[in-house]
Amino acid sequence: MSTTDIKQVVKEKYSQAALQVKSGGSCCGGSKGIGRGCDPITINLYDASQSQQVPEEALLASLGCGNPTALAELKSGETVLDLGSGGGIDVLLSAKRVGPTGKAYGLDMTDEMLALANENTRKSGLENVEFLKGEIEHIPLPDNSVDVIISNCVINLSADKSKVLHEAFRVLRPGGRFAVSDVVTRGKISPVIRQSVLLWAGCVAGALEDVEYQDKLAAAGFEQISIEPTRIYRAQDARELLKADGFDVDSIAPQIDGKFMSAFVSAMKPATAKAKACCSPTCCG
Repeated sequence: MSTTDIKQVVKEKYSQAALQVKSGGSCCGGSKGIGRGCDPITINLYDASQSQQVPEEALLASLGCGNPTALAELKSGETVLDLGSGGGIDVLLSAKRVGPTGKAYGLDMTDEMLALANENTRKSGLENVEFLKGEIEHIPLPDNSVDVIISNCVINLSADKSKVLHEAFRVLRPGGRFAVSDVVTRGKISPVIRQSVLLWAGCVAGALEDVEYQDKLAAAGFEQISIEPTRIYRAQDARELLKADGFDVDSIAPQIDGKFMSAFVSAMKPATAKAKACCSPTCCG
């Protein structure tokens, strides 16, 4: 797939998801009454206390793989940016955590999701929220303008993850935190099997191997990088999809079992710029 094709597939998927919620369903095809019982990736990400803090449509529009707001340790007065904010659930929860002296931004490229997010904001009554239209590869905010970047199973959808991470580094203030939930893989996996399972796990087969994710964060300038599994998926979780694609699940289970996971990916922008090496006579003696 080209970058343009990937963006179009993602945009269409999330446009349809927003419209489905607006028509009375959920992103997973269920009704409002049955909640988030869709698959092992999306089910039960938010506890009851969090679910009660946001409009029901924000919860139903969630297509995440984790709960970054529960792990990011947000503080009162901070400015937070959610990359790929969808129906706004993580932005609204973040806005409550940072309080009226803080600010929560959401960034999304899909008009339908932005409309749903703004509607959910009006229902919530929160005033420290702003949704921006744009792509996560080109964040429409100034350098050094946010304290925390969160995201929920969106960076894996980008065709240029290095650009996303460099942009995240740019807009974070010195000492700022990168705290996202994402789908990652570990170990080598057959490309054919990887393609099929990742289509199930994340819409577009683009999840990074954990080591590569760490390398890209380091290349962007981040430090204190950590990838902590939050849910590890078994071969059984993807059995129906793989059978439909013609795989003998039992025979390939050893190749995929436990190699796909949702993870909390965290890193920090250095508080101060690193000193450049000096080799002139005045500083090297």
